[in-house]
Amino acid sequence: QAQLVESGGGLVQAGGSLRLSCAASKNIFNMNAMGWYRQAPGKQRELVAAITGGGTTTYADSVKARFTISRDNAKNTLYLQMNSLKPEDTAVYYCNAGALSYSGIYYSTGYWGQGTQVTVSS
Repeated sequence: QAQLVESGGGLVQAGGSLRLSCAASKNIFNMNAMGWYRQAPGKQRELVAAITGGGTTTYADSVKARFTISRDNAKNTLYLQMNSLKPEDTAVYYCNAGALSYSGIYYSTGYWGQGTQVTVSS
């Protein structure tokens, strides 16, 4: 039984926008924090953004001011609004359940979705 299911990826031109969603089971969604990661071909998976249950957020420098992470606790759903997309944002995007420390470090767990492909054309 899938516990994290991402959706919303697709092909978009540079400068465009996409909104990713991650539907989670309640027990997973109630963990300390949720995060979005991405993995481009030939590169390591990297943290894009994370958010605690109370709404504290952290972002990778490369996406600050362009991406916004949010969550709907009533729907057990995590979102990633991506604006001003660039070709270098092309990757498979994954959601994860974990914990966000007071110092802003996100600790991932083994709970991953299957990923959703985002492709940004130039």
